[in-house]
Amino acid sequence: MPTVYDFSAKTIDGKSKKLADFKGKVLLIVNTASQCGFTPQYKGLEALHRRFAKRGFAVLGFPCNQFGAQEPGPESEIAEFCEMNYGVTFPLFAKIDVNGETAHPLYKHLTSAKPGLLGSEAIKWNFTKFLIGRDGQVIARYAPTTKPEDIAADIEKALG
Repeated sequence: MPTVYDFSAKTIDGKSKKLADFKGKVLLIVNTASQCGFTPQYKGLEALHRRFAKRGFAVLGFPCNQFGAQEPGPESEIAEFCEMNYGVTFPLFAKIDVNGETAHPLYKHLTSAKPGLLGSEAIKWNFTKFLIGRDGQVIARYAPTTKPEDIAADIEKALG
């Protein structure tokens, strides 16, 4: 069975990055947007990233413009927005699609490994979160309304 380590994606600055580079870490993979009601979650995501980084944890942000066109700008604008407004230091990737035929292969994997409510694989909105264990397997899927701080206990458990 594939793991998240079998995928790669372009970083926000256009470089190809293998997720295998994160092997052995606990990850929180999130589809993000700069103009969403949930955008302030960047602050909580960054807090989690800083709190657990030394223990082998990372947040990975994947900007997406598929929900209400709430991520319309280019990657350079997204990176600047995240840094200026939320002090984001966790890795951000290039804008991707998370649903449909053009969905990034990583997201096709995540949504099939951990379907949402009523078995639906589709991502419902920005800031859907996937917790990944050190083995690269999907542990849990969280709704956009789940605040980052409410995931801390699950991250603790996954870190061991």
